[in-house]
Amino acid sequence: RWFTHFYVVSVLWNGFLLLCLLRAEFLGESLPSWIQDMHRALGRDSQSKDMGNEHFSALLVLLLLWLHSCRRLAECLWTSVFSSGVIHIVQYCFGLGYYIAVGSTVLCQVPTNVRNGKKLSVQICWYHITGVIMYIWASLHQHRCLAILANLRKSRSGKVVSLSHSVPFGDWFESVSCPHYFAELLIYVSMAITLGIHNVTWWCVVMYVLFNQALAAVLCHEFYQKNFSSYPKHRKAFIPLVF
Repeated sequence: RWFTHFYVVSVLWNGFLLLCLLRAEFLGESLPSWIQDMHRALGRDSQSKDMGNEHFSALLVLLLLWLHSCRRLAECLWTSVFSSGVIHIVQYCFGLGYYIAVGSTVLCQVPTNVRNGKKLSVQICWYHITGVIMYIWASLHQHRCLAILANLRKSRSGKVVSLSHSVPFGDWFESVSCPHYFAELLIYVSMAITLGIHNVTWWCVVMYVLFNQALAAVLCHEFYQKNFSSYPKHRKAFIPLVF
């Protein structure tokens, strides 16, 4: 349940970064000086030339990241039913740092001077549309799967009646043990597409999410197989039909 803290931090921090970028892109304002210092510390050239759609792409991805955090926070507060499990302090601290770093990573895809006082000229491309559609599709399935998990611990009236684990069925659970982790990967892939596909920095983020979520999925899959003798043998751990 302390994952809730991650999304509180993400909503506040990435919401703040989104506001700063919106003001810079549409009002021609400069980013705060400390953000510019952070850019320089991370190697971003403040005088980088205008790369056109990269500005809008970064703005759109930061918006998607913030919306993702808002949804996950709402699900932690009102959908999910958590057990009495605990999180390691190292993992907790790393999680807080991750959601601060990931928004900063998006912001560093544009130069600190942003547009030299010029307002943003929005040009919507095919990869923006493709990325957003994939983002919505994966987000809907992730929410459905989280709701399925929560309902296993609730009565028909919605009252929590158990904190034990049960075998989930429905939606992507018919193919994999942890479809909500697979959906998380797809959400980050959708952001990579939205950035124009070629952004190497964000693909590094995607690779981190891939390995992180795959490890968690394998551990959950092994737990199901160990504790439920009738667990469906055709289910994969993470990626349908593959892994």
